[in-house]
Amino acid sequence: MKTDRSHRRQRGAMVVTAALFLLFLLGFMGLALDFGHLFIVKTELQTAVDSCALAAARELDGQGTAITRAVSAGQSAGNSNRVNMQSPTWSGKGQIVAADITFRDSAYAATTTPAAARYAQCMHTQPNVNIWLMKALGAFSGDAAGNPATRSVTASAVATRASAQSACPIPVAAKPKTGGTAPNYGFAVGEWVTLIMAQNAATGGQIGWANLDGSNSASETEAELNGRCGAKVGDTVGTPGVQTSVADVWNQRFGIYKNNSDPSTARPDYTGYAYTSLNWPAQFNAYNGAPGAGAPASAQNFVTKRAAFASCADTGTKVKGANSCESITGLSLNSFQKLAAPGNVAGGHMQYGLDRRFVTVPVIDGGNHVIDYLCMLMLQPLSIPMTDTQLEFLGNAGAAGSPCTTSGLAGGTAGPLVPVLVR
Repeated sequence: MKTDRSHRRQRGAMVVTAALFLLFLLGFMGLALDFGHLFIVKTELQTAVDSCALAAARELDGQGTAITRAVSAGQSAGNSNRVNMQSPTWSGKGQIVAADITFRDSAYAATTTPAAARYAQCMHTQPNVNIWLMKALGAFSGDAAGNPATRSVTASAVATRASAQSACPIPVAAKPKTGGTAPNYGFAVGEWVTLIMAQNAATGGQIGWANLDGSNSASETEAELNGRCGAKVGDTVGTPGVQTSVADVWNQRFGIYKNNSDPSTARPDYTGYAYTSLNWPAQFNAYNGAPGAGAPASAQNFVTKRAAFASCADTGTKVKGANSCESITGLSLNSFQKLAAPGNVAGGHMQYGLDRRFVTVPVIDGGNHVIDYLCMLMLQPLSIPMTDTQLEFLGNAGAAGSPCTTSGLAGGTAGPLVPVLVR
C-alpha cells in the first residue's frame, strides 16, 4: 500500500514538473517569437529608411526645389518597401511622412535651406508592433499595463552625395573639344552639344552612342540606357553608331510611350517638356535660363517646367496634332501614342517622376578610354527617323553643386556623385 501511494505521489510530482517545464519552454518559445518578430520589423523598417535617405540625398543639388524634391523622392522610395512582416500597407500603422525627413548642412547643423542642405535624414517609428507573449501574460495575470501587448520600433538613416568608384552613365560618350581640359573639357555651361547624329548621317557630333562594355551591340546600348551600370575610369567603350532601337527607353524618360508601357512601369522624369530651336530659339541654357527672342509664350526653362510637372505637350497629353508634343518640338514621334499626364494632381510625372533627364556622360580620349564624366541634360526625345539630338552641358559630374547624381559604388576620390549612407 505504501509503495502504491509512493508511486502515485511520484507520478503526480512528475506531472507537475513536466507542466512547469512545458510552461518554461513555452515562455522561451514566446520570447524567441516576440524578439524574432521585433527583429524582422526593425530590419524591414531600416531598409525602408535607408531607401528613403538615399533617394532624398540624390536630390540635394542646391537648387531652390531641392528639399521639396528630396522629401517627395524619400517618401516614395521609403514607402515602396514592405514593413511589419512584409505588409504593403505597413499593417496600417503609418508610413513615412514628410516630417520624418530632415536635412543638415555641411557642418551637420539642421537646415531647411535648399542651397545649404548636404545630408538627408529619414527617421520613422513603427508603433504598436504586437508582442504576443506579453499580451498573453497580461491577459493571464490581469496586469495588462505591466505587460504591454505592443512595442514601438524606430529606425534612422542619413545619406549624402559622394564621389564614386564606378557609375551608371548613359551609353553616349563625349570627346573633349580641341585643347579642352578638365574639368569642363572646352564646353561652356549651358551649351547645347550635338551628341547623337541623324540617321544616315556621317558619324559626328562630339562622339555619340558608346557601349560601356566595349561592344557594338544594339541590345547592349538599350540595356545600358535602361539601367545597366558599372562603368569605371579606364574602361574602353564601343561605338555602335546610330541606334534607332533605343528610342523606346530614351523617350520613356520624357514620359512618351507606345501602347505597351506607361509611367508606372517605365518611370519618366518630373517633366517631359522638351527643348528644340522651335520653342527655345536661344539654344543655350534651357536648364534655368531664358528662351530668347521669338519663343512661344508658353516656353519656360527646365527648372520651371519641372516644378509644374509639365508633359512634353506642356499642360496636355497629345502626342500629335495641335498643342501636342510634336507641334511644340517640331519632332516626328511616329509610333508613339501616349504621354504621361502633366500637373500636380495625380499626374504621371508627379506620381512616378524621378531625375531621369540629368544624365552622366563619359568623357573619352582618342583610344576610346573613359577619362572622366560630364553632367548633361537630355533636351529632346528621339524622333523616328532619328534626327540630330542635343544635350545641354551642365558641368563636370563630380562638381559639388552638380545636379547629376548617378548610381554606383561610392568611395572614389573624384568622379560622378552617388548617394551614399553615412549613418
